[in-house]
Amino acid sequence: MNDTVIAIDPGRDKCGLAVVNKQEGVLWKKVIAASQVAACVEELALAYSVTTVVVGDRTAHRAVLQVLEKLAVNGDPLFIQLVDEHRSSDEARVRYWLNHPPRGIMRLFPVTMRTPPEPVDDYVAVILAERHFRQGI
Repeated sequence: MNDTVIAIDPGRDKCGLAVVNKQEGVLWKKVIAASQVAACVEELALAYSVTTVVVGDRTAHRAVLQVLEKLAVNGDPLFIQLVDEHRSSDEARVRYWLNHPPRGIMRLFPVTMRTPPEPVDDYVAVILAERHFRQGI
């Protein structure tokens, strides 16, 4: 198993991307337009010497898979692994609030009643990478 992966939370309009190392954790994460996935994955794969890509198995994953299957890094095809996305968005919202504690009156509301002020797709990508590492594939 590779110690570093690129993880993608696919979506119709935007995608969460993350580069995650099994020991070091998150090396890079960002929410990008879905149309930029190929270019961004290619750039990250070269920059971090990664050939394993983890993709969530729900919304728009087929379109992302079609794009990724055409990519190669230094002549080598990418190893693409689907990961179960079930409830990953809920986990991502919780993690967002752990990293960005609410202030003022928002502190009084339970996490389930708070909506993050920005997309959390990048957090979902990190969670997908962690699930991949736990599976040991």
